[in-house]
Amino acid sequence: MKLATPRWWYVRSGAPMAVTRAVLRPAAWIWAGATAGRLARAAPLDPGVAVICVGNLTLGGSGKTPVVRALARRFASGGRAVHILTRGHGGRLKGPVQVDPARHAAADVGDEALMLAAEAPVWVARDRAAGALAAVAAGAAVVVMDDGHQNPQPRKAVSIVVVDGETRGGEWPFGDGAVFPAGPMREPLAAGLARADAVIVLLPGDLAAPDPALTTVFGATPVLVAHLVPTRPPPAGPQLAFAGIGKPWKMERALQAAGCDLVDFAPLADHARLGEPLLRLLARRASLLGAGLLTTEKDWIRLPPAWRSRVAAWPVEARFDDEAALERLLRPVENAIAAR
Repeated sequence: MKLATPRWWYVRSGAPMAVTRAVLRPAAWIWAGATAGRLARAAPLDPGVAVICVGNLTLGGSGKTPVVRALARRFASGGRAVHILTRGHGGRLKGPVQVDPARHAAADVGDEALMLAAEAPVWVARDRAAGALAAVAAGAAVVVMDDGHQNPQPRKAVSIVVVDGETRGGEWPFGDGAVFPAGPMREPLAAGLARADAVIVLLPGDLAAPDPALTTVFGATPVLVAHLVPTRPPPAGPQLAFAGIGKPWKMERALQAAGCDLVDFAPLADHARLGEPLLRLLARRASLLGAGLLTTEKDWIRLPPAWRSRVAAWPVEARFDDEAALERLLRPVENAIAAR
């Protein structure tokens, strides 16, 4: 059974759940120590081409996948043979295996892998070094890795950390800084930033700029700003929306900001299984409200084929505010590709 992301993770200290945080803190110390030890013992493998890692410091919901897609499109538009490497969260295959949308379902390779396969060749591999080698053997000139900032394999040419820049209603991207399970952090902030070449602060389309207090926490690490922008307006008329993403409440906010007539919203766990009982329940509720069914692109990919005509998808993409800054970050990789 999948559990939804605890929203209290993203509230600063002094808020409710203080006792729960305190009880979970010893487990958080163990988690942080295990991660630090694994990173310290690692001997990264060089796959022979540049690997750009798009990771984060928290457990889900930061917007890595749209950034991966944007980077893959950028390299592909320049004629570069870009391949994407992912663990395949939610899928059963360990890999390395190249994703084939005609043969694989989300249950095989995960929903994100299927989404990204529309942009470039995608490899699913629990062993990231083996996945990178498979991509290179298949002709990759550059590999964009979705997630893996805390995975020391393979060696990375550029390590990017994506941070959810939305800070509303007392929420903070790092909560009170506690490591899982006491908070959302995969590792302490300072440790994660020490290995990052850049931070991408990802904002919803209705926020012009990040909270100034947020950008100060990154110290000397370069910060780029990008916006998560819908590629089309939400459907007309009343809608019942549902989302099984890291922070489902962000979908609700985004739809409201886009002017959607949102009559109900169902938050689900990240990568939640969308089986017939749940879908029939949502459909009955929508029928009672005279509403259509609407979900994220990632959730739509996981729908059984018979349901895809009954549910609308609302896709979004990451757009960078300063393309020149992104170009400077990626220039060493471009130069390395050209020199090969």
